[in-house]
Amino acid sequence: MKPVTIALIGAGLRGIRYGEYANKQPHEMKIVSVAEPDDFKRNRAKEAFGIPEEKCFKSWDELFAAGKQSDAVFICTRDQDHYVPAMKALESGYHVMLEKPMSPSWKECIELERMAEKHNRILTICHVLRYAPFFRTIKQLLDEGRIGRLMSIQHNENVGYWHQAHSFVRGYFNRADRSSPMILAKSCHDMDIIQWFAGGRCVSVASYGHLSYFNKKNAPEGAPEYCIDGCPVADSCVYYAPDTYMIDNGGWKAEAASTDPSFEARYKAMKEGPFGRCVFQSDNDVVDHQVVVMDFDNEVTVAFTMSAFTEKTSRTLKLMGTTGEIRATMETNEIEVRPFGAGRTERIKLEEAAGHVGHGGGDGRLVQDFARTVHAMEAGMGASVSQTSAKESVQSHLMAFAAERSRAENRMVQLEELYSEGQS
Repeated sequence: MKPVTIALIGAGLRGIRYGEYANKQPHEMKIVSVAEPDDFKRNRAKEAFGIPEEKCFKSWDELFAAGKQSDAVFICTRDQDHYVPAMKALESGYHVMLEKPMSPSWKECIELERMAEKHNRILTICHVLRYAPFFRTIKQLLDEGRIGRLMSIQHNENVGYWHQAHSFVRGYFNRADRSSPMILAKSCHDMDIIQWFAGGRCVSVASYGHLSYFNKKNAPEGAPEYCIDGCPVADSCVYYAPDTYMIDNGGWKAEAASTDPSFEARYKAMKEGPFGRCVFQSDNDVVDHQVVVMDFDNEVTVAFTMSAFTEKTSRTLKLMGTTGEIRATMETNEIEVRPFGAGRTERIKLEEAAGHVGHGGGDGRLVQDFARTVHAMEAGMGASVSQTSAKESVQSHLMAFAAERSRAENRMVQLEELYSEGQS
């Protein structure tokens, strides 16, 4: 079987991770070119995947201008830079695996779906949680009727205090105008899982959320704008920047602050860069906690909570049916099935890929499914649809957009509003 060839657009850590999964399956897929404006990231991809110099481009425009490079593209750019390269790729005949969210504009999400359909191209959205054994097991339990008819879902996304500070206070996702509203940037994964479990169409949402803690009014007395400039609570503050970004094993968080690992570069980042700022004196404007209540056309009701104020970064769920309930914790990969009146609890412990690393094993399975779907279509085996196609993903994206509209306007929002506006 000839491997599916892939062009990587955006060679940040997410793109590299997807590419590494491709490397593990050389008979199924191969990274053959890269487009990335950052020299460090582009060269890292070049070395990691053995890409020839002439196939390394500084922009997606250069890549597209050079003629068709591959069967498909992975688009792993930032939120605001998803729509344009995805549209160009679909128009140019590529199949596309697109990082979530599809776009910060719900109208662009709909346009992407239509473009994929127009050109008969596969457009897979990186809703990796659908591929994680943890969530697939829960879905199987629901489909088997183990708790009867599903009635209600309680779903918590425990963002984690450190993750909020890194990504949504100091980092790229800290402002909706540069990225997306947090309910979309962080929780469109969860909207997708909720829709998948509910098995119906969301008809209305109501949402409340605030930026309550990570703001200037909560700054310690005498705290400077940059932590390293003599913060009076440096020894006790869990958000003291040098303790995260200047340590030897800083990992991906330290790389976000500075791709140059030298002490001098990291110190400069702490003095001048966004990751050196006091978390109470940044320019962030996204919420640090939000709740969304949803009603589906099959009478399933959902309560979703996203909160920065958790110790762990994980997801916890409770699904309530007519004959029992399911309780599950992603951090530990533990699922409990509790039938009514049975006097017993079935405990399921999944051993692989616990927690948030690799999205519970979903990342690799997503990449593999995409490659196999592309291969099936290219081999003339009929129309192929991935598990997280654009058609599947648009509704869950609209749920997130409706939730943000509800939060901002303090009212319940019918999803039909967005569908109607999208037709105009």
